[in-house]
Amino acid sequence: MIGEISTLFGLKVYTDEGRYVGKVDDVLIDPDQRLIKGLAVGDYNKSIIESKAPGVIIPYRLVKSVNDIVIIKDVFRLLRERKDYLREYEEEEEETEEEVENYEEYEYDEESSKSIKEP
Repeated sequence: MIGEISTLFGLKVYTDEGRYVGKVDDVLIDPDQRLIKGLAVGDYNKSIIESKAPGVIIPYRLVKSVNDIVIIKDVFRLLRERKDYLREYEEEEEETEEEVENYEEYEYDEESSKSIKEP
């Protein structure tokens, strides 16, 4: 087991979409269950991981393959899409609030079928 874990140190980590994530600095293990819990990745790609920490922990359940490199499931794309969706939603909400602020009340006159501005 020790030999297997030490082979992970220094491996480059990529997503299954081909994006560079970082380099394995350490391995987080659960000694009671004798399982790898995660990979401590340093020198990570700040364009896909928004953090100011010197490193990040990648849960081992995301690992798809280990050989000369480590390949993980690309969850960063999903997070980015969710952030983009939330940003668009917030922009729409701001536009709606501006429309409501600028809205002037109108009263409908049924006889003349015209909108009359309320005094």
